[in-house]
Amino acid sequence: MQLLTFKGGIHPPYRKEYSNKKTIERAQSPKIVYIPLQQHIGAPAKPIVEVGDIVKLGQKIGEQQGFVSCNVHSSVSGKVIEIKEHEVPGGSAQCIVIENDFKEELHESIKPNGDLEDLTKEEITSIIKEAGIVGMGGATFPNHVKISPPPDKKIDVVILNGAECEPYLTADHRLMIEYPEDVVLGLRALMKVLDVEKGYIGIELNKPDAIEAVQNVAKNYSDIEVVSLEIKYPQGAEKQLIYACTGKEVPSGGLPMDAGAVVDNVGTAAQIAKSIKTGMPLIERITTVTGSCIKEPKNLITKVGTLVSEIIEQCGGFREDKKLGKVIMGGPMMGIAQYTIDIPTNKGSSGILCLSIEESKTPKPQNCLRCGKCTNVCPAFLQPLYISAYSLKNDFQSAEQHRALDCIECGSCSFICPARRPLLQSIRNAKKEIINIKRKQTANK
Repeated sequence: MQLLTFKGGIHPPYRKEYSNKKTIERAQSPKIVYIPLQQHIGAPAKPIVEVGDIVKLGQKIGEQQGFVSCNVHSSVSGKVIEIKEHEVPGGSAQCIVIENDFKEELHESIKPNGDLEDLTKEEITSIIKEAGIVGMGGATFPNHVKISPPPDKKIDVVILNGAECEPYLTADHRLMIEYPEDVVLGLRALMKVLDVEKGYIGIELNKPDAIEAVQNVAKNYSDIEVVSLEIKYPQGAEKQLIYACTGKEVPSGGLPMDAGAVVDNVGTAAQIAKSIKTGMPLIERITTVTGSCIKEPKNLITKVGTLVSEIIEQCGGFREDKKLGKVIMGGPMMGIAQYTIDIPTNKGSSGILCLSIEESKTPKPQNCLRCGKCTNVCPAFLQPLYISAYSLKNDFQSAEQHRALDCIECGSCSFICPARRPLLQSIRNAKKEIINIKRKQTANK
């Protein structure tokens, strides 16, 4: 296989040895789940159950509101005891609180959907929509929206992201080793919906066992190619993956569909396969629990709505010989540090990373050296030092002129900066302010 990659990028310490050999285990079912109604990009779901209702496993409890939204389902059977605002990763959201009766009684709507060959494009899209499937690489974009491009956007290729280039995380790696049939079936379903004749599964070269497992299944389909990717971060970013696999570039301000591509995570594809085969909606996922402060790092199948504190406890808790510095939802490059561990997991909870104080220290920034390293590694061909400088001066118009909105927030610039400038943080702030300004201008028209 040809080794494919993109311009720029970095080589951070990957630290995957904590969990990359740990087979997937099923976490214990929690006594209480806190299921957020906002587990996706777009409008939050509307609750369709009330306090006191008895719900079954897989039952729809939150209905999507608008096109860019997602259904939410119960990950346990039991009784709705509260519907309230509760802390979630990154803030707070309305949650449906369910007391688990541990009967695991399936809702009557859960039933197999038949063979892929017998399903129409419309039926597959409906299955994905009803199952509340989102991008499981962390972006949580509603999948039924992604596979419904406008008529003028011709899709030529579907690409599955199996790079998992984020340090520490190994959930996708183990998924590809242990469930390669689901990954390939999910890709075939996406290709059928989008009516394309070519599919790629991109996997970094440091996962030879995953490459072999997926290849053994994919070799039965001439229209699917497993491509080996260079070990480099952010190899799994949509635009970079499209370029690596096809040589096409997504235009500035554009989306993957502007390059004729749809990109999904391997976990998303596997869930699509599961929903087709069993009818089960997205109510659980593989989560890597890792880091130097965890006693027993694991790859766990966790029910959506399980408190992070309970999951950490099932991994032996925190090590006594390490001083905990941060708990991050996701990986160290793009994850978000949390102020409490009494928060529930959601559809995008790919990892729970526990770092020591030494590992999570924020270095004191120095003056910019104008060395240009941030520009050299930027996979989006930006000049992060200038965007950051304008952002810190609240000059968001100039930041926008330097294409701040094209930043994919990978953090490569901050990682490589010898002066330890707050590049990513200030660029994120600029993007937020630019978007807010545009929204106000639109509202005032």
